[in-house]
Amino acid sequence: MLTGKKKVFFIIVVIICAVLFSLCVAWIFSGFGKLKWSTTSTPLFSDILSSAPSTPSNNLPNKDDANVLVTRVIDGDTIELENGKRVRYIGVNTPEIADVRKNIHCFSKEASGKNIELVLNKRVRLEKDVSETDKYGRLLRYVYVDDIFVNDFLVREGYAHASSYPPDIKYRDQFRLSEQDARKADVGLWHSCVNKKD
Repeated sequence: MLTGKKKVFFIIVVIICAVLFSLCVAWIFSGFGKLKWSTTSTPLFSDILSSAPSTPSNNLPNKDDANVLVTRVIDGDTIELENGKRVRYIGVNTPEIADVRKNIHCFSKEASGKNIELVLNKRVRLEKDVSETDKYGRLLRYVYVDDIFVNDFLVREGYAHASSYPPDIKYRDQFRLSEQDARKADVGLWHSCVNKKD
């Protein structure tokens, strides 16, 4: 049994402990409140990165350009997607199909036919270089179907000329080499067209 003095002392100690405990709890919760406030008001490093202007990746396409369906082939180097947007292949130029009276349009049907064979009704992956669109509002992209780099394939097999213009020149050297190989092999338009382009 506690005596009178000890009982009073015990009660005082209990009260002091209770007060200290309450202060600790209040301090902890107020600290978390401040922490929560500071994290919402002060931008994190990841927030700064995500808000910074993005640059096109060297290896991966934009997320919006991944796995899109080609619903129409306009010609050898232009397609239309399921969302209605048209895509012009970067770095290559196939003979125009619009006016077959000119020699420059030699092999246009073959180029369009090969493009149809490669991408029509297939899901493709698109890669952006620097420019978003051309002056006609068409998306400018490199196009991949399965493991085929379509832009390069058309040049390498003689369906297109290499034709890169700044600032979209990421694969310019590759396309030039592919065109040289096609000319040496005398395939496609290099074999069939009378006026060969030097």
